Amino acid sequence: KTFRSIYNNIDNLIAGFPRYVDLSMIFNALKGCYDNVEMPGEAMALLERIQAYKFKNDYGFELSYQRSWMYHRNRFLSPAKYSFLKGSVEENEKMAFQWCYNGLSFIKKYAADNAAIFGPAQSEQRMLTIYHNLALLHCYNKNYDSSEYYYEQLAENGRVSWNNYGGMQGEVGNFAVAQEYFSKDLYKNYERILREPYYYLPQLFVYAGKTKEAINICQGMIAESGSTPGFGWYNIALARSYMYDGQLDSCEFALNKAANFKELHIGTTLTQNQYDFTINLLRVQLYDKKLAQEKFLNKGWWYSLASLYNISAYKTQKMMAEYVVVNQLMYNPERDRLVYDLFCAESTTTFDEAWYLMKDFSPQYFIKKYDGYQQKDKRSNIQKYFKLFSAKFKYEKGDEENALKELENIDRKTIADTANEKLFIARLYENLAQAYNDNGDKTRFSQYSNAVMETYPQVIPFAGIPVSMRLSITGTDDAVTKAVTSEIKGCNINFTESANSGTVAANISFNKKGTSYEALITVRSGSGKLLVNKERLIFKKPEGAGKEIALRLFGKGGAVVYEPLVAKK
Repeated sequence: KTFRSIYNNIDNLIAGFPRYVDLSMIFNALKGCYDNVEMPGEAMALLERIQAYKFKNDYGFELSYQRSWMYHRNRFLSPAKYSFLKGSVEENEKMAFQWCYNGLSFIKKYAADNAAIFGPAQSEQRMLTIYHNLALLHCYNKNYDSSEYYYEQLAENGRVSWNNYGGMQGEVGNFAVAQEYFSKDLYKNYERILREPYYYLPQLFVYAGKTKEAINICQGMIAESGSTPGFGWYNIALARSYMYDGQLDSCEFALNKAANFKELHIGTTLTQNQYDFTINLLRVQLYDKKLAQEKFLNKGWWYSLASLYNISAYKTQKMMAEYVVVNQLMYNPERDRLVYDLFCAESTTTFDEAWYLMKDFSPQYFIKKYDGYQQKDKRSNIQKYFKLFSAKFKYEKGDEENALKELENIDRKTIADTANEKLFIARLYENLAQAYNDNGDKTRFSQYSNAVMETYPQVIPFAGIPVSMRLSITGTDDAVTKAVTSEIKGCNINFTESANSGTVAANISFNKKGTSYEALITVRSGSGKLLVNKERLIFKKPEGAGKEIALRLFGKGGAVVYEPLVAKK
């Protein structure tokens, strides 16, 4: 009775306000519990219970905002799972929008009554809460102008989530701005929930080729957070960062930590299904790269029983991982939006990871899809990614001539943000290098392989591109360094004595210190650009050290002291 009449006059409000505050605190605590253990049905019933009081002002509850959020948060589920939901993603999104509009109408309906008590600013602040949802919803539904409008309104009034705004900017291809916005929320005061900037900012660093910075930010967050919600997501981000830095063993270790952690998806729209899917998709890429690395580290792999065994094992592991991912994808009603669109603020995987999923399946289907995106998608900064995928699928299908023509027609001059799109540029040059290598054009092959080397050298060992390299060895010359040098030369690198311009130049200086050896590695591209500057590696035995040095010639990071994997076991 007290609550139903609390907004009738100021005296009722003053008398009943302490109990109103108690109700709000209990509601938010219980709603948070339901949300955090994935009980949206009970959470919706709780909203209905509060709705029965028919408050003229639902300050502290924000019922329309909450309903909108719950439809969006659970959009991929159906009434069979939770009765309040509709039958499709589209219908659930429509309900999420509708509750936003209902909320705005409710605020306007009682604006005069509330202004008399609280002043007009209170209504404006409640509208901004709903604008937060509208910004997210319009972004997910690809209404980018509308999303931008609401984010600007929130920013002007000091209510914006820079993390969400950064996700929207990343989705439309404004990667520098996305980095800036995510960085603004790095030190925001969070309470034991997933800090999304620490997941998405390392992803943007990977796009920019800043893999070591990505590793550092992930390691720092993991050390700070411990085993609290978000720990699993940070390890996934760390695994991705290791992967693109060429550190496959460390990648696998981080992925396993994420897989074995019971994550709670608190304060985020990210879900357990996305969590599992991302881990499994990264495993597909990991096994693909392990297979490629085996061939890189042993140019005579086809007559090595050990290499053949490893390659067979990696193929089997990759096939099993693909089977799991494809089944997850098949039952995911959001696969177009979260995977095939290549960039989505709600996605937890990247455009490059999407390729590792799709490349072994129907090229004709995806050619049609990515040709269609070029006609319909409004994101001008993302068009080149669709063109790249279309050309790559045509090459996979066997249409090498048209694929090569399309790759060459991707205008590199339109890539304004070269600093933050290095992964895209490297993939473009990689495909051009492979195509020209296949058709025997050695001049163009050399041009583009060197371009990959200058842009994202960690790509080379996994791309099957035999880069021409002039290698000079200096310093200690004994049986150990000779064995290491021999192992380096057994890798799939086209070592040459030629000093022609365009040839990568590498120097390895060995120094013996007691029972250990130090290798100092320096590499310059064919145009003289310094790529690796006196990278140190310390080892005691030659076995495996040469292969590790060969990988570090291409920018791979790792510990200064090399310990063979056998020794770790």
